[in-house]
Amino acid sequence: MDRIGIIGAGAWGTALAMAVGRAGRDVVIQAHEPEVAEAINDTHENSLYLPGIPLDPQIRATTDVAEAVRAEAVLMVAPAQHLRAVCAAATWPSGVPVVICAKGIEQGTAALMSEIVAEVLPQAPAAVLSGPTFAAEVARELPTAVTLACTDEVQGDALAAALATPFFRIYRSADLVGAQVGGAVKNVLAIACGIVEGRGFGDNARAALITRGLAEIVRLGLAKGGQAETLMGLSGIGDITLTCNAMQSRNFSLGVELGRGSALAGIMAARASVAEGVFTASSVTELAGNLGVDMPICAAVDAILNHGADIDTTIAGLLARPPRAERATGTV
Repeated sequence: MDRIGIIGAGAWGTALAMAVGRAGRDVVIQAHEPEVAEAINDTHENSLYLPGIPLDPQIRATTDVAEAVRAEAVLMVAPAQHLRAVCAAATWPSGVPVVICAKGIEQGTAALMSEIVAEVLPQAPAAVLSGPTFAAEVARELPTAVTLACTDEVQGDALAAALATPFFRIYRSADLVGAQVGGAVKNVLAIACGIVEGRGFGDNARAALITRGLAEIVRLGLAKGGQAETLMGLSGIGDITLTCNAMQSRNFSLGVELGRGSALAGIMAARASVAEGVFTASSVTELAGNLGVDMPICAAVDAILNHGADIDTTIAGLLARPPRAERATGTV
């Protein structure tokens, strides 16, 4: 796999272009905004989404999806809520694998990203790349480890060989569901942890929230057909550890601002990048309801973001829940 296409030139797509280029591959990245493609080609910097980081001059940018999919594998980094439309607009060559790098669950359908790809691009074998990754650190070649989930072992090995470097370590898995559930729900938990930080509730509260949030992720993953082992790995607890504890996280920092009293609309208007947890909160809650899974923390975040619930009243409601046995697969 010498030519790799990337769809989506946000911070993560751009960082992946750098990582793939270091692996010795020919990289073409598709940008939605013409000015982003122009900046990457002319100044070798994505000044809108990843400012201050020089890009490899060999990375080529385009606004044409068709050019990006003329490759031996394509990394799909379009935001989760736009993935269906992007897939539908692409004329996808049969057999070219799509590596899903977006983390989210679709609003309205509660579909995983792999379910969307299977529906819209049945000719494209799917894999999932997930794990604890801040884009700027990957772009700067700081050590990073990720999960690559693929049900076809031969193809998974080929993709891992094409994308991996000593500083971008890839661990293989066959569990597409677990890798996606972990990556999606941790964004919702990160908003919850940010709210706790913004309210000044301390480190004890955040640690408790992360732990009980992990229990919610495991329950949902198992109910959806994933494996608990996956969620104890990079795409589960690894991603939670990163995203729920650092202001680099778009979702955590958004939660901090909410916790300090800022309005959601104002926070979103001031940002160029997408905080996927804002959109995933409602779809996670819907999916949990469909599967009969109890996820009170995610439901609380959804209530705050989408139903005008008061933060302090919602937190008080969580704290007033009756105590139960500590079982990841039981009830919180």
